[in-house]
Amino acid sequence: MSGAPDALVLDLVEWVAKTPRPYAEVIDVWRTSCPRLTVWEDALERGLVERTPPDHGDVFVVATRRGRDFLVANGRAAAR
Repeated sequence: MSGAPDALVLDLVEWVAKTPRPYAEVIDVWRTSCPRLTVWEDALERGLVERTPPDHGDVFVVATRRGRDFLVANGRAAAR
């Protein structure tokens, strides 16, 4: 992992796994200017979340299969 603690990455993945979030909201909440706290970037680079194709101009962030598996492996979600 490049920089963000797993607990914060888990929080982000869990948050978007509950319901897809608009990209702008995710960036507003999770982006940081601190180079040592790269939660959004780490989750994206690790393939735990992804942006959806635009739907009527809106881009959403969702948890990927890998992200949902990450949640299960860390006791944050029930296995499906």
